[in-house]
Amino acid sequence: MTDQRELAAVLRGAVRGEVDLGVTARALTTMDASNYRRIPLGVVAPRDADDVAAALAVCREHGVPVVPRGGGTSIAGQATGTGIVLDFTRHMNRLLSLDPEAGTAVVQPGLVLDRLQEAAAPHGLRFGPDPSTHGRCTLGGMIGNNSCGSHSVAWGTTADNVRTLSVITARGERLRPGPGWAGAPTGLRALVEGELSRLRTGFPDLPRRISGYAVDALLPENRADVARSLCGSEGTLAVLTEAELTLVRAPRARALAVLAYADESGAAQAASGLLPYRPLTVEGMAADLVPSAADLPRGGAWLFVEAGGDTEAEARAAAEAIVRAADVVDALVVTDPARQRTLWRIREDASGTATRMPDGSEAWPGWEDCAVPPARLGDYLRDFRALLAEHGLRGTPYGHFGDGCIHVRIDFDLLTGPGVARFRRFSEELADLVVAHGGSLSGEHGDGQARAELLPRMYGAETVALFERVKGAWDPDGLLNPGMLVRPAPLDADLRFTALPREPVDVAFGYPADAGDFSAAVRRCVGVAKCRTTSVSGSAVMCPSFRATGEEEHSTRGRARLLHEMLAGEVVTDGWRSTEVRDALDLCLSCKGCRSDCPVGVDMATYKAEFLHHHYAGRRRPAAHYTMGRLPVWLSWAARTRTAGVVNALASLGPLARLAKRVGGIAREREIPSLATEPFSRWWRRRRTPAEDGGPLVVLWPDTFTEHLSPSVGRAAVRVLEAAGMRVVLPPTLRLGSGGRGGSGGRVGDARSRSPFSLLTARRGRVCCGLTYISTGQLDRARTVLGRTLDLLEPVLATDAPLVVLEPSCAAALRTDAPELLHDDPRAARLASRVLTFAEALERHAPDWIPPAVNRPVTGQTHCHQHAVLGDGPDRRLRKTAGLTGELAGGCCGLAGNFGFEKGHYDVSRTCAEEQLLPSVREAPEGAVVQADGFSCRTQLEQVGGVRGRHLAEILAEALEEKGR
Repeated sequence: MTDQRELAAVLRGAVRGEVDLGVTARALTTMDASNYRRIPLGVVAPRDADDVAAALAVCREHGVPVVPRGGGTSIAGQATGTGIVLDFTRHMNRLLSLDPEAGTAVVQPGLVLDRLQEAAAPHGLRFGPDPSTHGRCTLGGMIGNNSCGSHSVAWGTTADNVRTLSVITARGERLRPGPGWAGAPTGLRALVEGELSRLRTGFPDLPRRISGYAVDALLPENRADVARSLCGSEGTLAVLTEAELTLVRAPRARALAVLAYADESGAAQAASGLLPYRPLTVEGMAADLVPSAADLPRGGAWLFVEAGGDTEAEARAAAEAIVRAADVVDALVVTDPARQRTLWRIREDASGTATRMPDGSEAWPGWEDCAVPPARLGDYLRDFRALLAEHGLRGTPYGHFGDGCIHVRIDFDLLTGPGVARFRRFSEELADLVVAHGGSLSGEHGDGQARAELLPRMYGAETVALFERVKGAWDPDGLLNPGMLVRPAPLDADLRFTALPREPVDVAFGYPADAGDFSAAVRRCVGVAKCRTTSVSGSAVMCPSFRATGEEEHSTRGRARLLHEMLAGEVVTDGWRSTEVRDALDLCLSCKGCRSDCPVGVDMATYKAEFLHHHYAGRRRPAAHYTMGRLPVWLSWAARTRTAGVVNALASLGPLARLAKRVGGIAREREIPSLATEPFSRWWRRRRTPAEDGGPLVVLWPDTFTEHLSPSVGRAAVRVLEAAGMRVVLPPTLRLGSGGRGGSGGRVGDARSRSPFSLLTARRGRVCCGLTYISTGQLDRARTVLGRTLDLLEPVLATDAPLVVLEPSCAAALRTDAPELLHDDPRAARLASRVLTFAEALERHAPDWIPPAVNRPVTGQTHCHQHAVLGDGPDRRLRKTAGLTGELAGGCCGLAGNFGFEKGHYDVSRTCAEEQLLPSVREAPEGAVVQADGFSCRTQLEQVGGVRGRHLAEILAEALEEKGR
């Protein structure tokens, strides 16, 4: 048994990069994107090749295995291990050079593919292979797996685009592999020259043969290319420190032809027939992977076929020629780049979408990417479907139809003994089926632990023995990534689910999408790592804290990994009391971006609230939980006592403000927002009484922020809604009788309600969504507040009147958090179904109303909860009708309710604001209106950007006044 303290000390003495053998580092690297889990001893982030050599020397001396790791998106288990993980993403992540004339680039292994593409694009160049994980996969990982991607029909695999490599062997030898036996270890050439006949006859001729070692690349007729032979070796032969890559000339214009077929078999049969037209892509997917087929031509399956040209007209002509040659049900040709990106996202998100069956049940990798000759793909898919049915399994194939490579996730039961046994039987029979069709067990993602055990079925025992001899020539001590490719671990060992609790965990939320099982909710994260992208486009949000820090533990995946290990109890051993999990969740902004942007719908904001609820049960909470978490209480107290002016005056005094912030857990850099001296509901009571009849009745929700901090938004909303012909009231403020379900009655109310019964049986209160309690994990209090709110709303819920909520975060809490937290109270679901945003209310209940023409550009940011939960389609249409031109930015403002106010969060909060919100405002055209519907967004704009943002209701109300309407 290796002494971890001694190993850590020796590594720290030898390596200049970070050495971390702590709980968090180990928990973050137990898994990749596969079904497997192995617990490492720790993580080393080398700064350069010398660090790599030093780490290898220490591990060799101590007999500790080494696992090179990039983005951790491998699907066969090859990025997991029990020794030291080398993390190349932290330091060895640079583009060292780019030669546009030679069309080459020199990269370090931790460089993310998209960063290379961004650097090459201005020169009209790109790296050919492009996996769907291009925003987070690394070039080192792509070389290790010989990755491909959607453009491989045009530009080949990674191996086809590698010139030379720089590697270090487990014994410390530095080599530069390339053609002509360059960089070969001692003994490799003699080994190969003794097996020439086997190498010439024992390897299937496939565009996507990734399985096993590419030893045939060492044949004389293949230039004895040692670099190419290392591609796809999964870190088992040597450690990559640098790579010289070939870049390809990108077409100046592209057109995307989306070809519709009746079913996937039709699409598969058609794919190979399109190859003579020299397409850039031939990608296939079926309808059951598409959340909405609204953007696609009618059909049951589609081919995404991309054509290139020097001009848009040339590209379109090439795409239309493909359409004419294809026997399709329907077709669509798109040349607009933005629309192409939208369509491609449908295909790229399939790797996550496929992890859930249409009925919501789980599906898993393991047989993710078999490949057969393209002409046999249709026959193979039919046999594959029959094998699934024989075993009572379901899966949805998709992938690189033009290369005969199929991705599929299957609803294996990997939680029980019989289910795992069926997984093994199916795997063995599918391997035989693939081989019978002349295919490769892996066509893109490598063998890892998932398929390596079955390589003898594809190659035969003697060729697999040859692979072992190749491993011995490179790594005689078996130090590098043991258990992968040669002498593999069993395919049904080390499954990541076995350590999870078998009984449901006692939790507060209902987790309806996971049958109430918190473990199943955490299992949603399969490691696709879309949350690790370092930039977002359009209105996307996830994951702002990772983009601010670059740290895995502050990504959605990292937090899910820590929660997984908390439930497993082997690395994180103190359960809900874990400080490691708490610290990782501390920088989660609860933006809910992952709820919509994560392909598998991980909802880290809910998981964070759940964790905080348990972590602080019976314990003292951080000061911010008592101040900002209970904000509705303090603000209501100030309103009742009419002391808002006094509070504002005291907060303006420097020493008192500093003391209040220190005691309240508020960041010293923050200003305390001013309280309204006249709350919204007080203004409402003194205004004239609205008509009792007329247009449709809507109940305007007086959220805490509108009521006490930004009543101008409420006044503006009333102005606009009434101008649109609606009859606006406020919710009841009296709860009648003894309360509880069915215990109240009376009018729908307008905040003037009076009980017809004795005041002894009536209790006054105000509705509240419970947002601040939920975000700080005070879930018992949240349930109480929401229960009281439901009691007050009994008269409203008895009608069909909608509830118009102006604050997006409050609307999101009512629409999703409330029914999930009060899953045992049907009134919560009824309430959720009534919630409308301001724009939704106008669109649904005043469809013929024409808003005033603002006719100005608009800038700002779509609220993250609006994007993630509510949707902004009605808002976009309302802005367009009002003449507000331009698009709002995505991302998160960084304030995110209490997050940006809490001590220790200011720097991350500001970094988030500087990502998209503040640049969009600075770069806006002159005269632009700054829209920010959330109080947090407006506060961040004011305090960090010095800009006043306004709610859409305020913008329209002002325009109404200007036009005298």
